[in-house]
Amino acid sequence: MKNRNRWLLIAVGLGVLLNPLNSSMVSIALARLQVVYQLDYTAVSWVVFAFYIASSIAQPVMGKASDLFGRRRIFLAGLAVAFAASMLAPFSPGFGWLIVVRIIQSIGTSMMIAVGMAIVRIHIKENQAAALSVLSVFLSGAAAFGPFIGGVIIGWWDWEAVFWVNIPFTAAGFALAWRYIPEDHPDESALKGIPLTKWLELMDAKGIILFAAGLTSLLLGVLSFKSTGAAALWQILTALGGLALLTVFVIHELRSASPFIPIRTFVLYPAMTRVNIEYMLVNVLFYALFFGLPSYLQTVREVSVFQTGLLMLSLGLCSLAAAPFAGRWVDRSGPGPALMLSALLLTFGSLWLVMMNTGSPVASVCIALAAFGLSNGLSGVSLQAALFQSSPKEIIGVASGVFNTSRYFGTILSSLLTGVIMGDQLSTGGLRRLALALTAISLLLLALNRKRLRAALR
Repeated sequence: MKNRNRWLLIAVGLGVLLNPLNSSMVSIALARLQVVYQLDYTAVSWVVFAFYIASSIAQPVMGKASDLFGRRRIFLAGLAVAFAASMLAPFSPGFGWLIVVRIIQSIGTSMMIAVGMAIVRIHIKENQAAALSVLSVFLSGAAAFGPFIGGVIIGWWDWEAVFWVNIPFTAAGFALAWRYIPEDHPDESALKGIPLTKWLELMDAKGIILFAAGLTSLLLGVLSFKSTGAAALWQILTALGGLALLTVFVIHELRSASPFIPIRTFVLYPAMTRVNIEYMLVNVLFYALFFGLPSYLQTVREVSVFQTGLLMLSLGLCSLAAAPFAGRWVDRSGPGPALMLSALLLTFGSLWLVMMNTGSPVASVCIALAAFGLSNGLSGVSLQAALFQSSPKEIIGVASGVFNTSRYFGTILSSLLTGVIMGDQLSTGGLRRLALALTAISLLLLALNRKRLRAALR
């Protein structure tokens, strides 16, 4: 690989790692934020919800915007926005301000995720597969090691450090991107004279508003009911209003010529839909543990934030170790056997947490974390392969976008599941109830893979 291409790859890598890094580091900071802002776990979970809702909207929107305004511009703008948000977040005068800054941070980091892969594909011609695999390491490594990094820096400083840590990444990424990402020149003449209504239709502004308003209203209604322990009229109306808005959103997307989320694709290709459902469920399982366990360890078991980060390291290490093994296995045997093992590991890890009590050694959580980590490494590669098998070549770009959307749905649902089941006051009983729910979802994954199981046994 040419020296210039190496620097381009590093520049893109420094940008794309910011989204998974900032979505994972905060799992360690939740317990500390509860203390700082005197909030319960359900309320502080909006730091997670806001980030993922904004990411699920911003990434497809910015992908469209890059075709109109150029990928280099979007990438550089994303770095600037992420830098500004990381500078402002530690000075938030209240929790509401922190949520706003997290949304801005999510939009900035999503701008780079949306165009980073395309930049590499367009500008690195030699050893492209190797370049894309390196980019994947940036993404998966940031997500896997985020809790450990968060635990270390919060242990040394405080929660503000999870934002300060972005500064060197964004500064270095901007300098390298400015120098090594080539200019692209979209046909700006085609943009002139387009009326505002056409712009809004092209970006599916109505769909975006319906999705954001519906999902936020539904989550607000459900979580506020759990927080207060009683259903007030406004909570019921908020939740029902959210469901109504999401129903209108689905109808609109089915009719839209330029949908924000191409729901018609799910209807036309049931095999691909099944893969996306599995991917969503896998992410529900993984991120429910990812966000719920660190807060439980710090709040209930009184484990220090630094030690929590060390314990969570087993999740990241096992995930990274399993990925290359999964790639070779899937090449030989297809995705079926690896996906079955992944589901079995999730079931084992969930049952292990069910059996834990206040007398169990804290270090024993590493067994469940290792099982979930190995499963994540196996399922990430296997489901990507299953997606390519089930998707027609002519819609592979759309299929990849839908696949990523399924991941965000899974992470949002995981936060909702954790908040509803574990409640305001974390406890060992709450963790056990969460583990029982995760066991049920794991068994559902096993059921979805029963055909693959029979094929693997033959």
